[in-house]
Amino acid sequence: MSRLKSVRRGVVRVAGVLLAGAFAATATAGTAGAIVNGEDSSERYQFMSSIPMSVPSAGNAKGVCGASLIHPRWVVTAAHCAGQGEGGAVMDGTVRIGSDHRTSGGTVRTVDLVVRHPGYEVMPGMQPNRNDIALVRLDRPVAQQPIRIADRAGAPGTPTRLLGFGTTVEGSGPEEWKFAERLQQLDTRRGAESECAPGFANRTRLCTVSPKAGAMACSGDSGGPQLQRGKWGRWELIGVTSGPGDEDVPCANGPGLYTNATAYTGWIRKTINAHR
Repeated sequence: MSRLKSVRRGVVRVAGVLLAGAFAATATAGTAGAIVNGEDSSERYQFMSSIPMSVPSAGNAKGVCGASLIHPRWVVTAAHCAGQGEGGAVMDGTVRIGSDHRTSGGTVRTVDLVVRHPGYEVMPGMQPNRNDIALVRLDRPVAQQPIRIADRAGAPGTPTRLLGFGTTVEGSGPEEWKFAERLQQLDTRRGAESECAPGFANRTRLCTVSPKAGAMACSGDSGGPQLQRGKWGRWELIGVTSGPGDEDVPCANGPGLYTNATAYTGWIRKTINAHR
């Protein structure tokens, strides 16, 4: 799941999101204000995963997408992060699991298989992607604790939390973005469908609002988790960062749009069982 209209469009589009995440070579370590305007992670999120990306058409510039461990051998991410070269961006072939740093720590596994949702579709103009969800199989299981996918997303107003390694500043282009080395978090809430642009949020796409001004997920956060507290107070996964929740404002000034992971549990279960 920045900036001027043409750059803002990059957060939604396949090429744009990955190109946006691709310029992590300009990153600064330990930036405190991020996602945009979030904060350094306050606890250990064993399920948090990062997927390094490269853009050959941009001199092999390096980027990142987020992901969540949902099974000892599987992570869930955005389908546009599994673009298979669309827009020139490709996965580097590894996943880092369980670290609060983007380029060190945790467990690193090789990507063994990528399965995008069969209904994934990049829509024209500024319309949000459809079925923007994918599964990535690791070559071997990991010891980190997977996160449970919630039975359902909470009602509008439910407190949620976003995690990501994306850009910590807006900027007018990739050369001005600064990517977090330390994992960032932002407390948000589930928004009503009407709080996103018409036609953006629906049963499969969650509108997400930050009570904090000038704060939201941005370029490089795509594929990362949106969390809510479960019955016993533990974090559960409800959303996968997909893009902006409206058309023409910077990331941090508008709502975010998250693929509703709870709407895809049947597909997730079927896919994992079919590729054991």
